[in-house]
Amino acid sequence: MHHSDLEIARVSSLHRRAFLGFGAAAAAAALFPFRIQAAGRARRPERVLSFFHTHTGERLKVAYCCGGEYQPDGLRAVDHILRDFRVNETRPIEPRLLDLLHELGGTLGTDQPFHVISGYRSPRTNTMLRDRGGAKTGVATHSLHMDGQAIDIRVPGVTTEQLRHAARALKMGGVGSYPDLKFVHVDVGRVRSW
Repeated sequence: MHHSDLEIARVSSLHRRAFLGFGAAAAAAALFPFRIQAAGRARRPERVLSFFHTHTGERLKVAYCCGGEYQPDGLRAVDHILRDFRVNETRPIEPRLLDLLHELGGTLGTDQPFHVISGYRSPRTNTMLRDRGGAKTGVATHSLHMDGQAIDIRVPGVTTEQLRHAARALKMGGVGSYPDLKFVHVDVGRVRSW
């Protein structure tokens, strides 16, 4: 092989390697958007909540949100267990309240159900409770319970102080502590505590 033939072969080899390299890069670029789309479509974990209603004895464990979408059947089940049992009246519970409870459960690191003292309250029940205990029991004239945006809870194995502290740390709404009655109020109103 002459010197010029060797030079042509070397340049040809470089072009071939460059071409193969560009081809591999193009193939990777074509696959990369697919990977991003596939990751976006990947199933997000279920959000599951467990409840025990202290007045009715009812229990519920429900996946209220799956794949990033609230589940209508799950939300209806939550609405039922958190109904105003005194007058058997339901109201849609604000999904943000459920998300707050889900975050709170994760923070506490327990698989115990939330023990429900009070969920939704009808205006009639709210007035009755306010007349009975007034401000001493924390019943507001227009409580967020009446809007399906508040819940009074306790968690077995978790002190009222620990529950209050964990809820306040989330900064997702209001937190009220009632150590004498051994429950904590959480809501999705403005961030505040008492």
